[in-house]
This record gives sequence, C-alpha cells and structure tokens, in this order.
Amino acid sequence: MKKSSIAIALAVSATMLLTACGADGRMNVQDSCKYLNNDTFKPTGTQLQQAKQIADHYADVAKKVDPSIAGFIQTMADLEKKAADSATGVVGADQQKQIGDALNSVGKVCGG
Repeated sequence: MKKSSIAIALAVSATMLLTACGADGRMNVQDSCKYLNNDTFKPTGTQLQQAKQIADHYADVAKKVDPSIAGFIQTMADLEKKAADSATGVVGADQQKQIGDALNSVGKVCGG
C-alpha cells in the first residue's frame, strides 16, 4: 500500500509540473520571455571555447522555452555551433545577420 501511495504522489507531482510548464515540460511564452530577460550567461575562455559555450547554452535554453521561441533559439545555437566548429570560432557576417534576425523574432514574440 505504501508504495502505491508514493507512486500516486509522484504522478500527481509530475502532472502539476507538466501543467505549469506545458504538456512537453517547456515554459509558456510569458515565463520563457521572463527567463530570457533574466539570463545572465557569460562565456569564458578563447573565442572557440566561447562559441562552443554559447552554442551549448542556446541549445539548452531552446529545450526549456516555449516552442514559439525555441526554434529561433535553436537557430542561434546551430549558427554558434558552426562558429565553434570553425578554425577561429568567429561568427561570420551572414551568421551575425541570421542571429540578429532570430533575436528580433524572439523580441517580437516577447513583445519587445
């Protein structure tokens, strides 16, 4: 009996978390925008190390935020990954424009 009570409590807790974060465990738009506005991530190290850290950070963020924002963040992660995979770790002009466009798209969703 005791094990089933624990299992029920865990199931209820999981359901409450999923309800608060959406069915797929992601934040809603409002919480996503708040999260992004308060993100204080700062990469360290060489340009290559920073590019990898940024790519990884963006990829992690994309998994947490609302799907209406996640695609833009994942695009930024992919572009930074390309930079991290390059010899210099530098984002090219075309990539900078694409990152800027993605940031602007996030801003439109977040009302800014």
